[in-house]
Amino acid sequence: MEYMKRITFDPEVMGGKPCIRGMRVTVGMIVGLIASGHEKGEILALYPYLEGKDIDEALAYAAWRVEEIDVPVRTGAS
Repeated sequence: MEYMKRITFDPEVMGGKPCIRGMRVTVGMIVGLIASGHEKGEILALYPYLEGKDIDEALAYAAWRVEEIDVPVRTGAS
């Protein structure tokens, strides 16, 4: 994985969750906004202190973590 320079971890910020550049904006929040249908431009308008590269790196980090950790999902038709 390429070195991520925008994702930070600090136990004093958001309980140590991965955040964007030490701010109280978590990778999970960014992923959640994208998953709920918000576009990158909308997120940048809602959070003007973010940069486009912050969103890109948050998504890249989340994708990398999913590859590293088995996430249980329901299988079959239920």
